[in-house]
Amino acid sequence: MSYRSNIWKMYLFKFFRNLHFIGAVLVPFYTDWGGISFTQIMILNSFFLISIFFMEIPTGAVADYFGRKASLILAALVTAVATFVYSLIPNFYMFLLGEFLWGAGYALMSGADEALVYDSLKKGRAEKKSKKIFARFNSFEIGAIMIAAPIGSAIAAYIGLRYTMMFMAFPMLIAAAVGITLKEPKTKKKVESARYINLLVGGVKYFKNHRELKILAFDRISIAIFVFMVIWIYQPLLKELNVPLVYFGFVLAGMSVVQVIFLNSHSILEKIFGSKKRYLLYSALISGALFILLGLSNSVPLTIIMLLAVASFGLTRHVLFQSYMNKYIESYNRATVISAISMIDRFCRALVYPLIGLIVEVSLRYAFFFLGAVIIVFALVSKVEEEHLID
Repeated sequence: MSYRSNIWKMYLFKFFRNLHFIGAVLVPFYTDWGGISFTQIMILNSFFLISIFFMEIPTGAVADYFGRKASLILAALVTAVATFVYSLIPNFYMFLLGEFLWGAGYALMSGADEALVYDSLKKGRAEKKSKKIFARFNSFEIGAIMIAAPIGSAIAAYIGLRYTMMFMAFPMLIAAAVGITLKEPKTKKKVESARYINLLVGGVKYFKNHRELKILAFDRISIAIFVFMVIWIYQPLLKELNVPLVYFGFVLAGMSVVQVIFLNSHSILEKIFGSKKRYLLYSALISGALFILLGLSNSVPLTIIMLLAVASFGLTRHVLFQSYMNKYIESYNRATVISAISMIDRFCRALVYPLIGLIVEVSLRYAFFFLGAVIIVFALVSKVEEEHLID
């Protein structure tokens, strides 16, 4: 049985699953329609991440035990319910329920999508194409965000902020329908004769006892946590610079376009910078420097250019790690190990985000300075070596 069709179907699944109309106006949705502060937004985000933290390993194990296909279908359906709950009434506690459901959907998908793609490639003896395929896979995610962003801005400006969230249920249901057509790659599993708890413990131990995975995970997580904050604080910055709400989506769309370009140019960029290790280092250092410059900028055009540059270098690094880290994981517990790494990521974010929320409320500019400095420090202490980066 050929599993080639899984790849393009997963591209479609990724696209519809990430058709987020809310993305372009996320902060105004919370502050203007929801009536909550930026620190409360970060608390909600931490609750979302904590929800994922407690479900990452169990849902990763469910993907291994019951199948990645079933996990992905459930992920889309649960997220559709979350968008409906979130858009009912502007209430902090209702938002908490929405975040919990969204976290459940995210955890069901986390690890299972990457694992299904990689094992489909392995069945076709095409693992060497994994970097290219993962780049394209993530391009569909970013492409969805790019298309949804201007639509979301228009919905917010002409219909209402509430509906940018509510209308997201429809693409989630389409993603679930696509998931039904997937073919489950058959792998040599140990779970048939293993107890559920043994599967969970085995996934964690696999990561814990693997030095290369830990080094790669530290670089990926430490930089990504702080670079990703640009998604949360660029909208308050645009608002401070008096950019109209209807244009927010076009800025996010631009950030998405440059990400797609960079995601499909990593081999060229690695040659330009001299090696894979040097590209990872300088992409982080450039991102950190840009955060500091954003904290100083009062020019709308210059600010937008720097936001595009942060998206290009900073928000695309994780795709390389998807490819590099998968080389060290066996198929039978791939989803579980990936989920273990993601669990650590979410836990760290949950601790950091409320602190950043407080800094933003003190001074948005100070927040940019802080984030830039931390990114640069973590880039310099990374222990990633060229031999760890296997294509």
